[in-house]
Amino acid sequence: MLKFIAKRITNYVVMLFVAISFTYFLASSFMHPRSNYEQRTPRPPQASIDRSLDLANINDHTPVLSRYFTWLKDIVMHWNWGLTPTLDSVNSTLAPRIWASTELVTLATILSILFGVMLGIYTAERQYKWQDRLFGSFATFFLVIPTAVFALIVVFAAISVNDWFGFRLFYVTGLSSYSGGNLFLKLADFGQHLFLPTIVLTILGMVTYHLTQRTYLLDEMHADYVRTARAKGLTKRQAIRKHALRASLIPTAVNVAFSIASVFTGAVITESIFAINGIGNYFITAINNNDINSSVAIAAFGGVCTLAGALLADIVSAWLDPRIKMS
Repeated sequence: MLKFIAKRITNYVVMLFVAISFTYFLASSFMHPRSNYEQRTPRPPQASIDRSLDLANINDHTPVLSRYFTWLKDIVMHWNWGLTPTLDSVNSTLAPRIWASTELVTLATILSILFGVMLGIYTAERQYKWQDRLFGSFATFFLVIPTAVFALIVVFAAISVNDWFGFRLFYVTGLSSYSGGNLFLKLADFGQHLFLPTIVLTILGMVTYHLTQRTYLLDEMHADYVRTARAKGLTKRQAIRKHALRASLIPTAVNVAFSIASVFTGAVITESIFAINGIGNYFITAINNNDINSSVAIAAFGGVCTLAGALLADIVSAWLDPRIKMS
C-alpha cells in the first residue's frame, strides 16, 4: 500500500508541475496586466508602469521564459507565489480566502454526501413507491432551481424569521462578526453565520449524490450476482446490504473524491450571495483583474485538490472492492 501511494504521489507531482507550468504560460499569453495601469486616469508614466510590472514579475516586455524561471525559483526556494498587479503578496491574499472557503464548504460537503447517499439508498430500496416519487420530485426541483435564486429565497426567509423573533437569529453576510475573547460566543456567532450557506450548499449538493447513488444501487440490485444471492435464500435487504451496496458505493466514492476541487472553487455564487471572501469568488476577480500569479496559484490549489481526490478515490475503491489490487 505504501509503495503504491508513494508511486502515485510521485506521478501526481510530475503531472501537477506540468499542468501548473502550462497554466502559467497560458495565463501569461492571454492576460494583459499592463492594461490595468494604462486605463487609469490620469495615466501613470511609462517608467512607473514598467517598474510596477517588473516588481510583480509580470512585465510582458520581459521574455516569458525569464519570468517563468524567476517565478518558479521563488516558489521552490521561498514558497513565494509572487505579487498581484497591485503589488500585494499572493500568499497573504489567498491564505485567508482558502481558509474561509474551507470553513464554508467542509461541513456542507460532509452533510451533502451523508444525506445524499443515505437518501439514494432509501429511495432505491423503494423504487416507484411514493417515497421514491416524493424525494425524486424534490431532487428534480432543487436540480433545476438556480443556486442564486435558492440562496436568495433562504436569505429572505431568514430575514423574515429574524423579524418575527425580534432579534438577529441568523446572519446573512460574512462568516463572523464577534470580536471578543469568549470562545462559546465566538462559536455561536460562527454557527449563526454558517447556518444559511451550509443549508444552501448541503441541499443543492446532496441532490446529485442522491440521484447517482440511487442509479448505481438499482443497477447492482438487478445484477446477476444479487439475483443469485436472493435465490440462495437471502432477503432483498440482506442481498443489498451484503453485496449490492458495497459495489454501488465505488462509483459514488470516486465521484466524491474528484469533486473536491470543484467544491472549493465552485461555490462562487453562494460566496457572492452571502458576501464571503472565499477562493471561488476571488478566482473570478483575479481573472477580471489580469492577475496572472493569483490565477495560477488558485489553479495550482485546484490541481492539488483534484489529485488528492484521485489518490483518495484509489484507496477508497480498493477498500470497498478487495478485487482491486494496489499494485
